[in-house]
Amino acid sequence: MHEDLRRRALESGKTVSRKARTKAPSIAGSKTNSPAGSRANSRVTSRNASDDESEYSDTTQWSTNSLEDLLPEDDTPSEIWINELNERIGQITDRKRSSVQGREESLNAFSHILMAHYAAQHIRTRVSDLVTAILKSVKAGQTEGETVLALKALALILVTEPSDHIYDSVAGSVKLVVTDSQHNPVKVAAIHTLGAAAFYGGASLGEMQEIMDFFLEIVASDGHYVDAPDEADVVTAALEEWGFLATQVEEMEDASEEAMESFVEQLESSHVNVQISAGENIALLYEKSWTEREDDEEPPAKGDVDDDEEEDPTAANMVKRYTVYRQEHQLVHLLESLSKVSSKRISKKDKKSLHTNFADIANTVQHPTRGPRYNNAIDQETNKVYGSRMKVSIGKNTVAIDKWWKLIRLKSLRRILQGGFLIHYEDNEVVYDSLPLELDD
Repeated sequence: MHEDLRRRALESGKTVSRKARTKAPSIAGSKTNSPAGSRANSRVTSRNASDDESEYSDTTQWSTNSLEDLLPEDDTPSEIWINELNERIGQITDRKRSSVQGREESLNAFSHILMAHYAAQHIRTRVSDLVTAILKSVKAGQTEGETVLALKALALILVTEPSDHIYDSVAGSVKLVVTDSQHNPVKVAAIHTLGAAAFYGGASLGEMQEIMDFFLEIVASDGHYVDAPDEADVVTAALEEWGFLATQVEEMEDASEEAMESFVEQLESSHVNVQISAGENIALLYEKSWTEREDDEEPPAKGDVDDDEEEDPTAANMVKRYTVYRQEHQLVHLLESLSKVSSKRISKKDKKSLHTNFADIANTVQHPTRGPRYNNAIDQETNKVYGSRMKVSIGKNTVAIDKWWKLIRLKSLRRILQGGFLIHYEDNEVVYDSLPLELDD
């Protein structure tokens, strides 16, 4: 099962866009993104330090204090946490004598264990019972906290023990929570869980496209589509999960026009998180518009390549396949203005975040092969132009993030696993194969 799921996460397939059913974007394979390289040479080896948070830290959370207080660094002997896990599973699946407070406590402790330890073998035979019981709290939780905790637990199960069948069991109920819940934090949690379910739960290619369209409707309507008018957290979550699922889609030409209209409009939002999430999706779409040159394709003529691109090592053997956005000049102007915004109405922290992110995003729109935080530099000895990369600390190690799809997946996995990301990155094959990174030299 694990081999099938890793292949589904990383291989090519076909799906159909909403606007152009006759053309087919496809699920992207790792060979079009980046080879995983040697596992022995590239795996992160330390689990002692916590993940470093930068300007690229996640923007939306699961919105419950009990989850924010979880501390996944856990030296508890295995027999103790395994016994507690089994006890919590029993409490979750046996609801007859449970109270809402008891269910919240059990879900919270269960999530803590799944983040702090890779427990796939210990939940594998109980996944069906767990999903059935947790869905009851998703659909009929008596408090906002119970519903959010249930959604979080469901997402953790999906990442810990993916399945080709869970999506069919949970998607309808979770989507209904997004549209019908009266609590915006619940909507946010449900959006993130729906994205995880589509990615790791066995959604068909058509179903994944439908979920992306659903998220895009939320964005385009400023949240009105799910009865959350102008709620920035809801719109941001939809933007983030659209981007997460889009990292799976190989050909985005048909979907780009409609998506770009919505994302460019959100650049004018008064909420920084909405602006940045929209900008990251724009950068991802531009990145996807260039692919590696096929063996039978001729390289471009000398006069067709800008001097700047010729000096850029990231553009070697890459070909532009289509135009992402017709008003690119106006888009670049808007992105550059956001990278230099100086309004006194914006906090210093938000201003710094806008400057950092949109300098990167503008750079990618103009040079789509460069990826995030790519800065030109000159070797003083050879006078050769090279690029310095965005660096992210994972434990005691540093990795270079050279693609937007990698950054978006990293943020999504950190959002689900929180401080337990490093543990899962080391031990959970599905997490590692979803995000192949190499240690920075």
